Amino acid sequence: MSQPLSDKVCLILDNALRALAGHTHTTGRTTPAASIPEPPLSNQKRRHAAACMRINHAGEIAAQALYHGQAFVSRSEPLREQLFQAATEEGDHLAWCSQRLTELGSHVSRLAPFWYIGSFLIGSLAGIAGDRWSLGFVAETESQVLKHLDKHLQELPVEDRRSRAILQQMHYDENTHREAAVHAGAARLPAGVQRLMRFASVVMVKTAYWI
Repeated sequence: MSQPLSDKVCLILDNALRALAGHTHTTGRTTPAASIPEPPLSNQKRRHAAACMRINHAGEIAAQALYHGQAFVSRSEPLREQLFQAATEEGDHLAWCSQRLTELGSHVSRLAPFWYIGSFLIGSLAGIAGDRWSLGFVAETESQVLKHLDKHLQELPVEDRRSRAILQQMHYDENTHREAAVHAGAARLPAGVQRLMRFASVVMVKTAYWI
């Protein structure tokens, strides 16, 4: 039996408020940095590490919204469950990045509501196009996220093993989500859509670095 629209709307609103308030659903995993001591960092290195983690936090806000938007319009109950499970695992990433930003004496992106709203709309459009295209959007999104994580792992201060441990676990999880989408029948997105997604990602990265 399909879920009533009113219940779906309430669930999505709850998820949105949780994500933006920093109380999103998680699996309860402990941060990968738990056993790693805080490194001595210069002010410049600390600011750069914080900027990288702020970008990743903004990316996780967007990922939450994408999955929520896709789940909202999906006509497949198994796919909807897969999307919500992925969003829950992404919730771990959100919590870890937020905690690390606090440790670095910084803040999350002040444009988080815009990242969420925009990504939710994009995710909804992808979901309306059909499940194969929705899965294709997941696969392409995760592929681009993996590239950003690879770049940040290279750019982080060598001493900052705490941030590095978080990004390495995120990399593993994101790749798992990408492979799950591919195995579930993801369609390959048109080149024009991929370019548009990359452009939107660049805008978010450059903005979230500072704001």
